[in-house]
Amino acid sequence: MQNSRIVVGWIPDFPVMAARATGAEPVAVVHGDEVVACSAAARAAGVRRRMRVRVAQSRCPRLRVVERDLAAEIRVFEPAVRHVEGTVMPRLEVIRPGLVAASARGPSRYWGGEPQLADRLVAALAEVDLPARVGIADSVFAAALAARTGHIVPLGDEAAWLAPHPVGVLGVPRLAELLERLGIRTVGAYAALPESRVLARFGAEGIAAHRTARGRHDRPLAVRANAEAHPVGYAFEPAARLLEPVVFAAKAGAEQLHEQLAAAGVVCARLEAAVELADGRTLSRIFRHEGRLSALAVAERVRGVLQAWTDAGLLDAGGERGVVRLALRPEQMTPATGRQGALFGERHTPEEIERAAARVQAMLGHQAVVRVELGGGRGPADQVRLIPFGDLDTGPRPPEGPWPGRLPAPHPATVFPHWLSARLTDACGRQVAVSGRLELSAAPDHLGVEGYGDAGVDGWAGPWPVLEWWWDRGRSRRIARMQIAAADGRAWLLVIEHGRWWAEAHYG
Repeated sequence: MQNSRIVVGWIPDFPVMAARATGAEPVAVVHGDEVVACSAAARAAGVRRRMRVRVAQSRCPRLRVVERDLAAEIRVFEPAVRHVEGTVMPRLEVIRPGLVAASARGPSRYWGGEPQLADRLVAALAEVDLPARVGIADSVFAAALAARTGHIVPLGDEAAWLAPHPVGVLGVPRLAELLERLGIRTVGAYAALPESRVLARFGAEGIAAHRTARGRHDRPLAVRANAEAHPVGYAFEPAARLLEPVVFAAKAGAEQLHEQLAAAGVVCARLEAAVELADGRTLSRIFRHEGRLSALAVAERVRGVLQAWTDAGLLDAGGERGVVRLALRPEQMTPATGRQGALFGERHTPEEIERAAARVQAMLGHQAVVRVELGGGRGPADQVRLIPFGDLDTGPRPPEGPWPGRLPAPHPATVFPHWLSARLTDACGRQVAVSGRLELSAAPDHLGVEGYGDAGVDGWAGPWPVLEWWWDRGRSRRIARMQIAAADGRAWLLVIEHGRWWAEAHYG
């Protein structure tokens, strides 16, 4: 039995709230191709978390899809964290935006008991217009689960309280799917399995979930050696008044911190980011780490918190301005248990990929390694942006759909950075034209593309119109697109603008 108690505050659908969605609007916040949060209106239409975007849109045709912006969520949530720290309890852990945890022992004594603490935390978040639920239990996992219903789990009764819950709450989707196929559908039924059999059948991931189901939480020995060697700091001379230098230092410091912890064979459960200001003040925020936050993730969280502090005027208070020092301090360090390797061959970890990318950038330049960010737009080039590896995506994003006239799948294999001159002619050698009613002057018979030679036309689709920015004379664009299948086996995406044909992409 654990002597500590944990209180968790949870704001339901916080990513949706951070996206500034209205109450009656069906909204889904997505990451990649998966729904991570949805509004009540979307849930009423059948949308659920972890659902594929296409499935969600098929269930709710009016669904507005918003790409998750973690930095924006941190900025929105930070004022609420400061308010709770100032009115309820002095030290919180931000597990993620919309979910905070803290030790309940001291605050519950101050407020007169755990029910009073829960009520006070709910009231404090309501004061900043955030409807919250609070759970208290012996562990962060159980407290976060109890927060869904606003429940206080009695001391030592965690295993019994968890028993009737479905195995999906353990947070291991593949394991839960397998257990359900085996007829093990509740946490209690899973906890009743012999531990040796669970380890042999489901491995390290399964045994960790099994111990959680039994209310047993590993408490490894605290690491004490070289404790002073792990904090990482960076001094700014003169004081940094812009966010970018501080964020860059946070990424570099996080990489150094990862290397130090890996060399010591430890991971930290929490990470504190603190900035010392030119006027002598210090601001700090604690994030739950558990060894999972990459250097980029740390930098993104620091950026979000700094932007929130800037918006609140905390960085500009007093006569002197700027950040003079950034410090990253790991807390609650425990031995690293390592990762299970692949069964066949080597599998590169994200950390190894980051280090390799950094080496390539050092040799070839910062723009030599980029990552792809998908966004809104009608054409294939409009939907893809290339961001240098290691940089945060802070540029303006095209709004999410719907985009009438967007080119459907399959998408081109190659999109040219600059359109190639093309010539589309009929059987008599005359250029094919497109009328205002989207009618072709004649059937396409021959296609020539700059650098690719000429070929006959086997088939075509289109044309499809695109009329954009018609209200802005300087940015307005009126084009039409066609797909052409050539006799040489190539397939092209053509664009006609001002009576001239261009090759925008080809399908390989």
